Formats: sequence, C-alpha cells, structure tokens
Amino acid sequence: MVAYEGAQRFLPRERDLSALREASADCRGCDLYAEATQTVFGEGSVRARLVMVGEVPGDREDREGRPFVGPAGGLLDRALADAGIDRDDVYVTNAVKHFRFTRDDRASRRIHKKPSRSQIVACRPWLLAELDTVKPDVVVALGATAAQSLFGKDFRVSSRRGEVLELPGPPDLPLAVATVHPSAVLRARDSERDSAYAGLVADLAVVAKAASRRTAR
Repeated sequence: MVAYEGAQRFLPRERDLSALREASADCRGCDLYAEATQTVFGEGSVRARLVMVGEVPGDREDREGRPFVGPAGGLLDRALADAGIDRDDVYVTNAVKHFRFTRDDRASRRIHKKPSRSQIVACRPWLLAELDTVKPDVVVALGATAAQSLFGKDFRVSSRRGEVLELPGPPDLPLAVATVHPSAVLRARDSERDSAYAGLVADLAVVAKAASRRTAR
C-alpha cells in the first residue's frame, strides 16, 4: 500500500466549516489532487442532525465543486423524502474529497474509480473534522468506502446495513448507520431496482428513528 502524507497537516486551526472548506482546497495529502478539477468539500448546515457520507465525488461533482449533485444525489434526495427526512437537516459529504477516475479516450469520458485504502486513510482527517464541527445525531455511511473510512477496513455493509451502531472512539460520537450508496440502486438491474430502492428507504427510516430518539434524550 502506498503511504501518503495525509490531510492532517492541511487542517486549519479554526474548525468552522468555512475555514475547513477553504483549507481543503489546498490539500495535497494524497495524489488525487493532481488530476481532479478541485476539492469537493461537504455541504449543508452546521446544525444538521444527520451527516450522509458517500465515497468520492463523481464527474459532475468534480466539475461543479459540490457533492451529490449528479444522478445519485437526486435519488438520495428522493429516498430521504420517502423516509420522512427533511433535506435541510442533512449535511452531505464524501469520505474522499477528490475525484478518482480512469479515462475512456474513445468516448472522451472520465470513469469513476474506487479510491484505494491509502487514499481513504489520507483523507479521513477532513471527514473527522466535519463530524466534529457539525456534531450530528447520526452519521450515515453510504456504501463500502464510507463505511470502511468510519469503521475500519474489515467492515462489511452487506452484513451490517440498517443497524444502529456506535462509531469507534470516544462515547460522545454520533450514532451511525451503514447502507448502500445511491449509485448502487441506479446500477441495479431493472427487475431489482425497485427492491433496491425500497431497501435504501427502509435503512434511512431507521436513521430517522435513531435521530428522533437521540434528540429526545
């Protein structure tokens, strides 16, 4: 595994979202910055009750500099509404802040590529800083990359999805729920897509209940 310097030294002393976002633009903690258009930092209210963590920005997110603005983001918004979650209560981000891709020269396209374990680890300080700043009731890992960033490399979404879990670390951390990434629903076969979407909504309904219980404490 390639060893990267990591993002820690690029974090600012001030830990409000504006300062974090500005500092992240200059991050050189791994090699992904070299070909990505820009850093894609998280977006949402500092008072958000929920934080949704995806994998890595896609092509459109990389170009626009905002997370979850592509088809997967649209599906996530619909699933949140169907699960009874107010989108204004949600902060969205990714485990890795730069787009990783391969080029398809024949089609002039950039094709998403899963980040490596070392890149996930290098970028983790940004995610932890976001969680420490927003202090949500529940953090949601959307897909394997996000789940492994939060829980470790051996975590498997397939066996733990929809469970209310505790993050490793101090006792004051938010609760956590892992589920599939919305892009997995979009990639599902036509005959399986409705079921896959229903599963995502069911997991997000668990998130909504967990957040309500946390608030009522």
